[in-house]
Amino acid sequence: MKKIGDIYTVRGQFLESEYPEIQLFDGRFDTGFKIIDFVVAPGDPTDAAEDCHAKVMTVQSTGSGWNFADVTQIAWASSENRVSMAPSFGRTIIDPDNLVVENLWLRGNTAGDAPINYMITMQKYEFSDWNGALAMVRNKAQGQQST
Repeated sequence: MKKIGDIYTVRGQFLESEYPEIQLFDGRFDTGFKIIDFVVAPGDPTDAAEDCHAKVMTVQSTGSGWNFADVTQIAWASSENRVSMAPSFGRTIIDPDNLVVENLWLRGNTAGDAPINYMITMQKYEFSDWNGALAMVRNKAQGQQST
């Protein structure tokens, strides 16, 4: 794999009831992205009850649970205000083998009703068509359901 781009960042907000899609697919099967950072924060960081967590997936899913055995889930993050009584970026876990050729989906949960802020940082790579096809198969998990 050869890095062909600098840092790419996508950021925004979504509600717990939404399942936003992040469109990355450029129509090529020999380029893709590696997630290098994923951060979430509550929409109201002054509210001590606003804990939140989210995950990044390579398939659309309605389940909010984290499942490290599910290869379609590739990054997880949490933010805990309740524990620290102040805005605190919790923990970020990223599958070091992630490689995204097509699109991403987000799913999150919050203790309150505020939106969930997110920021995903990625690097773009070029690779053989064969590696791209392999990444696409893995990202679809050959029909495995995400939870």
